[in-house]
Amino acid sequence: MTFTENAQLAQRCHLLVENIARVIQGKDEVIWRTVVCVLAEGHLLIEDVPGTGKTSLARAVAASFDMTWNRVQFTPDLLPSDVTGVSIFNQATTAFEFRPGPIFANIVVADEINRASPKTQSALLEVMEERTVTTDATVYPVPTPFMVVATENPIDMEGTYQLPEAQLDRFMMRIRLGYPSPDAEALVLRAQKDGATVVRLGPVMSAYELQLLIDQVKQVEVSPAIESYVVAIANHTRSAPEVRLGVSTRGALALVRAARAAAAMAGRAVVTPQDVKDLAPEVLAHRVLMHPGAALQGRTSDETVTRALQAVPVPRQVH
Repeated sequence: MTFTENAQLAQRCHLLVENIARVIQGKDEVIWRTVVCVLAEGHLLIEDVPGTGKTSLARAVAASFDMTWNRVQFTPDLLPSDVTGVSIFNQATTAFEFRPGPIFANIVVADEINRASPKTQSALLEVMEERTVTTDATVYPVPTPFMVVATENPIDMEGTYQLPEAQLDRFMMRIRLGYPSPDAEALVLRAQKDGATVVRLGPVMSAYELQLLIDQVKQVEVSPAIESYVVAIANHTRSAPEVRLGVSTRGALALVRAARAAAAMAGRAVVTPQDVKDLAPEVLAHRVLMHPGAALQGRTSDETVTRALQAVPVPRQVH
């Protein structure tokens, strides 16, 4: 990309961050990572306790684009066909017709995804990876761009199911909002009084503009040194004694894509080691599964990724 293209991309992304920040106060880092995930064509998993703004963030992302979006409230009685669609017999034509489900949108907000049964959660596996839905031996593509923004409550809360490992691996990032600072919480209360809610949030970008930005991000250079650095981090998690399942190849690819988007948002045409380090915890930690004994000792996947970043030498030459 040229210098002008880099600057324009960074400016457009800044407008997007500002728009989301109108309803999500005091969470600039979280919003930045969210926009990185969008530009990298990834799916986003937002995990935290109820009432911290998970659904508001997911809806703010959807509302910021002039694209189709649907929200699915996941419940224990939700069926896979309620998400993907169902074939219905048409008496007039004496044939079955496919009625698309809410998954057929540019952005799908999957609210409290871990309250549905594993069978329903697994209905998202194909569409999140292949961007298609297969039913009755027919393949139906979903709109482009396509993104799933899911929220989930911590697994120790009542009425939740553990997300399957294969589905966790399909989310590019898992982020946590946390409670806002007192000053930021006061801003939230003031914004509600002034009417700055997700319902009143308008789009700042069309589907065509977003696709152009995504295409520009793909032009950001990733040197062999950076690729080797990412592979070394992934391998370190796989060899850690407390780990049952380390970072997958899909996870390494996701980290490279996210680093590209971060570099583009900073107005650069080259990925640096710092881009990788800044995003590795959110991109990799949810893909690391701990041995039961290590988990009982309080050891976490986040710590494993942090130790990998500390242990793997940072490349000095990235060109």
